[in-house]
Amino acid sequence: MAEEIVNRVAKSGIITLNLEEYYIEGERVNYDIKQNLWEEIALKEKDFREFIKINDWSVYQDKLVAIHCSVDAIVPTWAYMLLSIAIRPFAKRVFFGSLDTINQLLFEEQLNKIDFSEYQDARIVIKGCGDKAVPESAYVTLTNKLLPFAKAIMYGEPCSTVPLYKKLKG
Repeated sequence: MAEEIVNRVAKSGIITLNLEEYYIEGERVNYDIKQNLWEEIALKEKDFREFIKINDWSVYQDKLVAIHCSVDAIVPTWAYMLLSIAIRPFAKRVFFGSLDTINQLLFEEQLNKIDFSEYQDARIVIKGCGDKAVPESAYVTLTNKLLPFAKAIMYGEPCSTVPLYKKLKG
């Protein structure tokens, strides 16, 4: 007679959190203000304002746009603001920084919406490895938000985890 196979992982009460579930869809693109600089050193206000007026900003329709400058140059703060005003009517969202900044900010926004008290005394596995770009900062943020509540935090898959934290008894 064959012995019944028991799925110990399923019976363990471990909760798996998959950060990919908090990924905001949308094409991510960046706008480098470097292309608007005079000799890659400084921005000329008159030329920049004319560019803002005549450029076709509809190419950013429904995109998540990061605006930044990839060279060490004199770029006044108002230039980034003016650029965001031009892009915003078309873009899904406009950010200052790199494409990585977009992901970091979007994950942080999503994680701030979670009521972590529902994980009181829970054993949590933060799922690793996936198909979507999840920044390391999201794993750090999630871990820090879980610490006051979780009984244990692990990383990986429920069948193969790396233990990270276990609440002390007492």
